[in-house]
Amino acid sequence: MEPLVSIIMPVYNAEKYIDRAINSVVNQSYQNWELLITDDLSNDCSQQIVQEYSNQDNRIKLFVNEENGGAGVARNNSIKHAKGRFIAFLDADDQWLPEKLTKQINFMLTNKYAFTFTAYQKLEGEKHKGIVIPPSSTTYKKLLSSNVIGCLTAIYDTEVLGKQYMPLIRKRQDMGLWLKILKEVPKAYSLPTVLALYRVDSGMTQNKLKILKWQWLFYRKVVCLNVFEAIYHFSIYAVKGFMKHST
Repeated sequence: MEPLVSIIMPVYNAEKYIDRAINSVVNQSYQNWELLITDDLSNDCSQQIVQEYSNQDNRIKLFVNEENGGAGVARNNSIKHAKGRFIAFLDADDQWLPEKLTKQINFMLTNKYAFTFTAYQKLEGEKHKGIVIPPSSTTYKKLLSSNVIGCLTAIYDTEVLGKQYMPLIRKRQDMGLWLKILKEVPKAYSLPTVLALYRVDSGMTQNKLKILKWQWLFYRKVVCLNVFEAIYHFSIYAVKGFMKHST
């Protein structure tokens, strides 16, 4: 039997796109999954939309935070309730292609990889934009300078790693988790196939200056790099980030 995959989705005011995100999970060729959605106190119709899907499919489960805590807190709440061997991530404004789980889980099982990610395509409105093809693998040291792991593509194996949670920070929680995992295993491996669509016209994606500010604070306050180490990795990150977002 296919191993159960727990899909972690944080939601905050995502009524515009969440139908597409949920349907991209429902339409997976791989069907042994649970979708754990934690709403971070949305003030739009997000909760109602998710509840309707949950009423129709018992694999879709809605949780609601008691107070707004950010995407990391919402993700961690879903991880806490997860029952699957594999933990996968999908934000409420992004989408998966139908073969995403089938191909990636097979990639992990065949090669005995505990932590993987894939290529993805940018999505702006209804238009498909540039394709991001990551390197074949990354390590803790390499990831410090360039977060090549798209959150919507990442999957880790709890059978090897146990449950791993995101740091309780407002931004860059995903990179914090990847670095934490890469202290446990030497490498994360990528499948160079486009299996997801990453929306670039919503949320933090649009504000590059804020992204850079949070990245600097991440290096200093979360990873606890000294000033010189932070400058080194931040400089590389800024250049690579500009190149990635300009494609």
